[in-house]
Amino acid sequence: MDALDPERLAADLVALGGRGRCWIAYSGGLDSTVLLHALTRAPLARPLGAIHIDHGLQPVARDWRRHCRERCRVLGVRFVARALALSPPSGESLEAHAREARYRAFAALLDDDELLLTAHHLDDQAETLLLALLRGSGVHGLAAMPGCAPLGRGRLVRPLLGVSRAQLLDYARRHRLDWIEDPSNDALHHDRNLLRHQVLPLLRGRWPAAASTIARSAAHCAEAATLIDRQAGRDLAAVAGAVPGTLSVAGLCGLEPSVRRAVARLWLRRQGFAVPGRARLERVVGELLTARADAAPQVAWTGCEVRRYRDDLYALQPLPRPPDAALRWVSGRELVLPQGLGELRLAGVELALEVRFAGAGGRCRQRPGGPLRALKKVFQEAGVAPWLRPLVPLLFVAGTDRLVAVAGVCGCHPEETGAPGRLRWSGHPWGALGVFREACEIGHAAGGEGAQ
Repeated sequence: MDALDPERLAADLVALGGRGRCWIAYSGGLDSTVLLHALTRAPLARPLGAIHIDHGLQPVARDWRRHCRERCRVLGVRFVARALALSPPSGESLEAHAREARYRAFAALLDDDELLLTAHHLDDQAETLLLALLRGSGVHGLAAMPGCAPLGRGRLVRPLLGVSRAQLLDYARRHRLDWIEDPSNDALHHDRNLLRHQVLPLLRGRWPAAASTIARSAAHCAEAATLIDRQAGRDLAAVAGAVPGTLSVAGLCGLEPSVRRAVARLWLRRQGFAVPGRARLERVVGELLTARADAAPQVAWTGCEVRRYRDDLYALQPLPRPPDAALRWVSGRELVLPQGLGELRLAGVELALEVRFAGAGGRCRQRPGGPLRALKKVFQEAGVAPWLRPLVPLLFVAGTDRLVAVAGVCGCHPEETGAPGRLRWSGHPWGALGVFREACEIGHAAGGEGAQ
């Protein structure tokens, strides 16, 4: 039987269940060209599509897109292209940044029950394990690439992990396929390319089945990682914090150090964050746990910040800077906040208003006839961490220091009574924490006071 049998590919995809579209990550290179061709000959129960990512890193990128579009037209496959605008942060490699941006684009494409198929093969798996080994990874890193994993609203599937690059090349030649040769694949300053062109050929010269046996070790590590995660999942449930998605500092302190690290890794992955290296992880499960409760410690790496408030550890996207300028707001319209801070909607109040940030020195009357209270106390009672408070929208009567509401926390009422209004704050990044209320009742006129 052909090492790359379209009927076997189709059977493997049927075993995954569902009938949503199969999208092939189609770069135009050898591997994805073979996968695309083989699946057009397979008896698929799902419609087929191809997505091409233009990273904009090569002068001929537009030619590659045209090549891929034309091949899909000839094969009768739906074609979609996405262009990326890459600007890696300082200190992050362009290669890693491009990979993350590429998979974000893939995830955004997938609908419910859809699959993204990549052409990663046996040699790729061996390279991935060797890279992880050289970086000192644990069993999760040494497990290399899973055959199937969640991605966006669908799943990422790698159907060629049991097929070698030599077998793919043989298939392409027998079927007279043409493909794109990316010159960056020959650049030996990339670690993966060095392994591919110099290290693995040397290993095969002594151990011809090196790629297969290395991939087998990755499978053993994947099995061990599954067992670790199963136990860590039980411990994770036992040390859940008071705020949804957080961890209890006291609970973590009661675990053995190795268990604590396993729980922290699983927690971060379930929150959708990359697990940091050993040094930063040790700070998360050491420094943050022993810091004073009022010290507001944090550990940060690309795409993630772990912070502490009271007895809870939070894993968050990096917090944006609070907007500097006040935002004028015409009552009755939705106000889209800058910095991805969500939207405000207000009903029942007919006043010229302003939204300000980074203010914790004002005072608020939380009920009609009640006392004016410092915002710091209001935030503390609501359980809003100090590092979130500067990002909470504060609603004022325009041109005054009269505070109308603290979005997501409370309204600020006047001495006089009046028909209440309602302020809604939605779309902000912290809805899952359950700290902020969706709507606040506020007075017909403003009754809070700013700092004097």
